[in-house]
Amino acid sequence: MKDAFGTPQSLLVLGGTSEIALATVRRFLARRTRTVWLAGRPTPALDAAAEQLREEAAARGAEVTIRTTAFDALAPETHEERLGKVFAEGDIDMVLLAFGVLGDQREDENDPMAAVRVAQTNYTGAVSSGLVCARALRTQGHGSLVVLSSVAGERARRSNFLYGSSKAGLDAFAQGLGDALHGTGVHVMVVRPGFVRTRMTAGRAPAPFATTPEAVAGAIAHGLLRRAGTVWVPAGLSAVMCVLRHLPRPVFRRLPG
Repeated sequence: MKDAFGTPQSLLVLGGTSEIALATVRRFLARRTRTVWLAGRPTPALDAAAEQLREEAAARGAEVTIRTTAFDALAPETHEERLGKVFAEGDIDMVLLAFGVLGDQREDENDPMAAVRVAQTNYTGAVSSGLVCARALRTQGHGSLVVLSSVAGERARRSNFLYGSSKAGLDAFAQGLGDALHGTGVHVMVVRPGFVRTRMTAGRAPAPFATTPEAVAGAIAHGLLRRAGTVWVPAGLSAVMCVLRHLPRPVFRRLPG
C-alpha cells in the first residue's frame, strides 16, 4: 500500500529502460518504495538498469528488491501471462506505463510497416498491457496506473503526425480507462510531457518548454499525491496547448515544425 505521503511501496515499470521511468523509480526509491519490477525486452541494458538501481540503493543503506521481467509491447499475446506473474508475487501499488517509440517521420511515411510498428508499440501494446494491469489493480482493490502520454497527442503536427496520432489514441484510451475504473479504488493518471531531453530526442532541436526526465518524475510524484487525473510537464503547457488546439487549421499549418 502507499504510505501516508502517497509514495508507492511497490512499483511495476513497463518500459524498464526508459529514462523518464528510471528517474521516477529513483525518486520513489529515495523515499519509501522498496520493491521495483522493471519490465522490458531481455537485454543487457535492462539488466544494467536494475543493477545500477541496486547499487545506488545499497550506497544509501536502503533495503530494496529490484527485479526484471520479460515484456514486449509488440507481443500482446504474452502480456496476460507475464504481467500476471508479477501481480501473483504480491500487490503492486503503482504501474508506470512508460514504453514508446518516436520513429522517424520522414522514413516511416514511405514505409507503412515501420509506421504500423510505431502505432502498435505506442497504442495497441499499451491497450493490451494497460487492460491487463487495470484488471489486476482492480482485483487487489487499490493502486495507480500512470500512463506516459505526450503533448504531441493533443494536435498532431505535420512533422510528427504518426507519433502524435499514436499518442492521441493512447491518451484517449487512458482517460476512458480512468473513467471506467472510477470508484473501484484504482487511480489512472495521464502524464503529458512536452519535449524531454533523453536519448530518444538526441540530435533534435529542443522545442519550447523542453524539460528533463527528473522534472517529469517530480511531476508524477506530485500528481500521485494529489490523485490527479492529468499532469502536464511543465504545467504551463496546458494553456499553450489549449490555444494551439483551437487555432484555425490554415493558421496551424503555417506554424513551424
